[in-house]
Amino acid sequence: MTPEDSLRLGVLMAGDVQAIRIDEAAMVVHGLTSKGEVAVRLHPAGRPDQYLRKVREFLAGFAVGSPGGYPVHLRRWTRMGQARSEGIEKLLLFGEPEAVVSVAYSAALTDELARRVWWIMPDSANARRMLERECVVKGSMGRVLVDHLVEFLPFENEPYVIIDTVKLVLKSGLADDEMRKKLWKKGKYDNAYYVGFLAALPDDLPEQDPPRAEFGEMMQDGEDACCRQLSRTLSGPGQTFLRVAAEVLDRPADRDVVIYTLDALAAYFSPVAGTKPEGRENFTAEWEAMTRLAAMDSRIAHHVLSRTTAVGTLLRQKLDPVLSEVFSTIATLRGKPLISGSRRRRS
Repeated sequence: MTPEDSLRLGVLMAGDVQAIRIDEAAMVVHGLTSKGEVAVRLHPAGRPDQYLRKVREFLAGFAVGSPGGYPVHLRRWTRMGQARSEGIEKLLLFGEPEAVVSVAYSAALTDELARRVWWIMPDSANARRMLERECVVKGSMGRVLVDHLVEFLPFENEPYVIIDTVKLVLKSGLADDEMRKKLWKKGKYDNAYYVGFLAALPDDLPEQDPPRAEFGEMMQDGEDACCRQLSRTLSGPGQTFLRVAAEVLDRPADRDVVIYTLDALAAYFSPVAGTKPEGRENFTAEWEAMTRLAAMDSRIAHHVLSRTTAVGTLLRQKLDPVLSEVFSTIATLRGKPLISGSRRRRS
């Protein structure tokens, strides 16, 4: 490094700097301090990429005494949230994108660290991971991340990313009615949005259906899991959940939509997994249907999904032997025949 750059960066690092961001195109190092931002323009001697490596080694050495810089080979490890918790804030001084990601994924993340991460690298992947932390959701950064994710959601193409984003936004509790209606409306054109709702708000979906006609007649006194789940399933929200899940499975965009929807169904009925109706014989068919769906997670479709790359209508046809049982079970709980859209089209 040139003496001028070493001096200026040394002064920057010796101050109250909280985070470092490097603009590689402009060859400028930006520092975030308690008083605002500071910029140090670099004067590279030699190839820019080699010079930036020297800069990062300098920053890492100053921050934690690691002259070799950030060990980028630990990428998979840090993206699993296993970055060390002690002194994690120092990773934000390396000027290394992967070090920033490791903080965003860390279980030791705080709302303040989330603010610094966002200043360095405001991208949607970091926003999703940070929004998984309750301290961030309840802090100053929660709404900032939610607004960003919703704004850029139309540019996401992968169904699993859309599902994950919608689920996190809804679970955060920071989405107002207008935002929820906007996301739900998009489900009419891309049902991956609906899957996010199924996973996050199974009992509070928009556009509620009425309860099953026999709702009052089938209810019995009791606090066991079967009675509670039956009441939940036959109610308006429960019937809405079943209808939307069936509609999504009838027109799956890709394998991820199938996987997430089946897992959402199994999670919904998990309270009755392995239970018995305890002598209440009047809803045996419904109890059996609930316990079957509790066991019908994404594993039932694995043998089909692992052997095909099909999407859309072709995928639906390949999954018909698996999904036909799911549809018939849902029909039992809906109290009426369920004719899938694909069957109507064929007829």
